[in-house]
Amino acid sequence: MKKISIVVPKGELILSSVIGPFKIFNAVNKYLIETGQRTTPYYDIKLIGLAENALYNGVFSINCHHNLDESPHADLVIIPSIMGEVNEGLSLNKDVIQWIIEQRANGAEIASFCFGAFLLASTGLVDYKKCSTHWMGADLFRSMFPNVNLVTEKIVTEENGIYSSGGAYSFLNLVLHLVEKYTGRETAIWAAKVFEIEIDRVSQSHFTIFNSQKSHSDEIILKAQEYIEKHFYEKLNVEELADYFAISRRNFIRKFKKATKNLPSEYIQRVKMEAAKKKFETSVNNVSEVMYTVGYNDMKSFRKIFKKVTGLTPNGYRMKYSRVAVSV
Repeated sequence: MKKISIVVPKGELILSSVIGPFKIFNAVNKYLIETGQRTTPYYDIKLIGLAENALYNGVFSINCHHNLDESPHADLVIIPSIMGEVNEGLSLNKDVIQWIIEQRANGAEIASFCFGAFLLASTGLVDYKKCSTHWMGADLFRSMFPNVNLVTEKIVTEENGIYSSGGAYSFLNLVLHLVEKYTGRETAIWAAKVFEIEIDRVSQSHFTIFNSQKSHSDEIILKAQEYIEKHFYEKLNVEELADYFAISRRNFIRKFKKATKNLPSEYIQRVKMEAAKKKFETSVNNVSEVMYTVGYNDMKSFRKIFKKVTGLTPNGYRMKYSRVAVSV
């Protein structure tokens, strides 16, 4: 029997990231018994935390099986997604962080969902390891945990028995990944079909909305960012930008990287690709027309950069998100 502990942190959390794995693992138990693969449940799923945790201003509550002090040893610990102010959440859950460390020391595997990665990273267990989280929290995560190899484009990461998932409902893909690992591909496919989850989804890049990263105090770089965003349709050049703001190219690149965590060339690309995405979503322009609109004239280069940023080809993105394509 695989013992799974879903930890219920103090404070606000995403209720679906507790209910989702609880329902799926229990459904798999039923499936394995009904198909004659087992005579007893394979997963023993327990909620670990406060005796009762009120959520969403008291509209919902979770009743846990055990508190932290009396919790049994787990084979897998699941950390759901927290919400609200991150530092406050981490401060409230120092005992939870220590409990996770102790469970890991006793041999448990650990899986985090979405912003639960902040709790996982606070344990130090993913230092110099891969980890994913919601793309909205990427900049804050990097600033708080510089030793973690954050891979925001990934839906699921796995390294030495530590797992993480990307943002929001992508935790469902990590649950399927764990079902497949523990009980096989056939069972994972069954669960994917019953819960209507797109199996083997690996990238969350096309969901990302580019954040302008302006929470810094460098006035020159703020002006440079605004200039780039207003002139995305032009062929922008780093040397010319540096000259425009009367600063050396080397200094401009250094200051830009420090302020935004991007090189100027990367930032220009992201702004242009975000503009291209919006064009594909809302217009009937073909790929060539969109390419010229955002300041590119090399189709091969445009396609390559668009796929690198979004994980989809321009036509693939249009088919998935265009209002016109959806209505056809």
